[in-house]
Amino acid sequence: MSSPANAGGSKLFKLEDWWAVWIGLFVFILGLGPVLFGSDLLGWVVKAKAYTDLSKALAPISKAFEKTMSGFTSLFLTYLFLLAVTTVGAAAMRFNIMRFIAGFTIIFWLTYACIIIGEYAYISATPDKRAAFKIPWSLGLGEMGLVFAMILGLIIGNFFTGLAKFLEDAAKPEWYIKTGIVILGAAIGIKTIEAAALAGTVIVRGLCAVVEAYLIYWPVVYFVSRKWFKFTPEWSAPLASGISICGVSASIATGAAIRARPVVPVILSAVIIVFVAVELLILPWLAAGFLYNEPMVAGAWMGLAVKSDGGAIASGALTEALIYSKVQAASGVKYAKDWVLMVTTTTKIFIDIFIGVWAFILAVIWSVYRIDKRREVAVEAQRGEKVSPMEIWERFPKFVIGFLITLLAMFLIGLAGPPEIIKPAKAGADQANALRSIFFALCFFSIGLVTNVRKLWAEGMGRIVVVYAVCLFGFILWVGLFISWIFYHGIIPPLAK
Repeated sequence: MSSPANAGGSKLFKLEDWWAVWIGLFVFILGLGPVLFGSDLLGWVVKAKAYTDLSKALAPISKAFEKTMSGFTSLFLTYLFLLAVTTVGAAAMRFNIMRFIAGFTIIFWLTYACIIIGEYAYISATPDKRAAFKIPWSLGLGEMGLVFAMILGLIIGNFFTGLAKFLEDAAKPEWYIKTGIVILGAAIGIKTIEAAALAGTVIVRGLCAVVEAYLIYWPVVYFVSRKWFKFTPEWSAPLASGISICGVSASIATGAAIRARPVVPVILSAVIIVFVAVELLILPWLAAGFLYNEPMVAGAWMGLAVKSDGGAIASGALTEALIYSKVQAASGVKYAKDWVLMVTTTTKIFIDIFIGVWAFILAVIWSVYRIDKRREVAVEAQRGEKVSPMEIWERFPKFVIGFLITLLAMFLIGLAGPPEIIKPAKAGADQANALRSIFFALCFFSIGLVTNVRKLWAEGMGRIVVVYAVCLFGFILWVGLFISWIFYHGIIPPLAK
């Protein structure tokens, strides 16, 4: 019989959590190409761009590759790369390899088709970009490709059940999102350095705002879901994290930390994604309507209110475009670009950092108090028992380790290196982040695919929607606005030079 240590070691190449770490770190190391080797090892990765001419929708992320590589070639190479790294992981985890390869291929191409549709200029272009595309209007919803992917997954999962069954071996929403989170750490690390260089006060205020929001949001949502709607801790903790912290990522991290059943973060993710789409359609215009004299407040509000990284950053960019346009038209004042977006991004950075911290705290609490995921209360007789470090380690979501490694590594590279290293480090992080965005999209499609609405409704999805709506529109939006006002009121972006 193997020892616990050996048993734990044997899982290094058998668990989704660990394969999220390995793939994420591999992408991160390749992303360091501009820093370590002075070359773009991921410059060939595809990036979808806003377009009116479909032939211009795709291009390699590095301009150095655009001269020698078509957009479709870049897309095909990206597919081959992702297929290769995920197949290695699937083989190690003993998936059915042929079914995985076939399923992943179909999922990838359907997902990327949704991304391309979402980048159509009438859908994705922000108001300040309309003139370049010669279009009179646009929705300005740059994240709609993710929503389309989820909707397509839902259609297949609920109406084409035979195809859904065939694809299920490759529909791994948790694996994809966890891998994306590990890669995301590098982008957050370098953005933190950039933001610190630009405005230290924004960093301090953003951290204070996020901590204050955490201390209010999470316990209130947990209380509401437990006491008013009678959810068990298994549901209430991921729900509180998903609504109050950072949507899909936080709910999955929390679910892993407390060992919730896989169905829990799947259902919550589906609900969260829908609400993110709703927020994107409403909040930027609301902010532009009554916060145009407080653009930094509006930016922080987007970071605290919109519950996904892409959604929050997209809403920050849209809010900035709407407010800047309105202010310039009304008074002729032209603010310097990206300051509102920087506040949104900085706020979201600290929220993302806290995902790992909060997941660890919950893993310890659930271990120490032995909170049973199927019961409503802790087992009183076991509360006094000593909890082994191995039990806490088993509960701890391993992908958080990868997230912290990439974040701290990139932060230290930018902090300790010479100033000229920032530009290549950012280029490499952006290249890795392009793969991160695809992993997120694959997650959204997979969530839709594995979401059987009738079964989920029977599991309590209707009540989850009500809890989310009550908490989000009842107090989270307005508390977030109040906190944003406290920390950013009176701070105005510098004027454009």
